[in-house]
This record gives sequence, C-alpha cells and structure tokens, in this order.
Amino acid sequence: MFSALYKANLYLNWFGFFKVPLIWSCRPKLLALTDQHVEIKIPLKHKTKNHLNSMYFGALAIGADLAGGFLAMHKAKSKGVRVSLAFKAVEAQFLKRPEADVHFVCDEGDTIEKMLDDTINTGQRVNRAVKIIATCPSLHGDEPMAEFSLTLSLKCHPSPNH
Repeated sequence: MFSALYKANLYLNWFGFFKVPLIWSCRPKLLALTDQHVEIKIPLKHKTKNHLNSMYFGALAIGADLAGGFLAMHKAKSKGVRVSLAFKAVEAQFLKRPEADVHFVCDEGDTIEKMLDDTINTGQRVNRAVKIIATCPSLHGDEPMAEFSLTLSLKCHPSPNH
C-alpha cells in the first residue's frame, strides 16, 4: 500500500523526533533509497541557515551523517541484522556556499555491504570511510557544495534468530 520510500521517511521522522531531535528540527527528507544509493534533502529554512543565508555547518554535518548512516541501517535491516553504528572521524571540504535546499548523496552501498559482511563474520567492529557529496541542484545542478568523508564504524550484534 505505501512505498518503501514513504515508509523510510516515516521512520526517519520518528527517529528524529524521538531519538535525535536535532535531526528532526532540520526536516530531512529521503528522496531516493536503494541498496547502493541514498539521497537526502535538507531544506534551507530559518533553523538551518547561518548569518550569511547559506546552510549552517551543523545542518550540513547532520545531512552528511544521515546519508551515510541511513544507508548503513537500511542495508543492515535488509540483511536482518542489528548493528551498532557510529561515526569515528569526519573530514569535510566546503567548496561553495549552499544558498538553497541541499541534497546529500552517498553511493557507498558496496563499501557498506563489505563492512556488514566483515562484522557479521568476525563479530568485530569495522571502520571504513564513506563519501558523501552535498549539492544544491536548484542553483548549481550536480556541482558539489561540500564533500565529506565520514569514518563509519559498524558492529553486528547477535540477534535471537541467528
């Protein structure tokens, strides 16, 4: 009845509202979600702007966090495993002021798949960098506004079914 993307957006809103209210305050929306790719939009609004009327650094970090983290959680759920997810490091290059809604894209499905396989097989925490690109399609098409490299850290927890 409801699409997988609609359900994923409901979960994102629930998670933001109840678990991490700062995420919810940015009003992110999933635009695309596959096993290899995620695209999340954060609107440029009063709560996400800085004094230069571009997206605030903190809102950009939230978008990058969501893009890498949501793809990992989606892939773990599709494998039927519970994972502990954290980010251990961040590198960012801010290339141009994002003066409109920002789209965060992560195409690291293969990297995350390998990480999940490694943690499932070893029971150990696995850390790898994932890349997220931030764009403002309404103003600059696919030109990057910022590039993030986040060190994603995953550890599989045994579920009662395994």
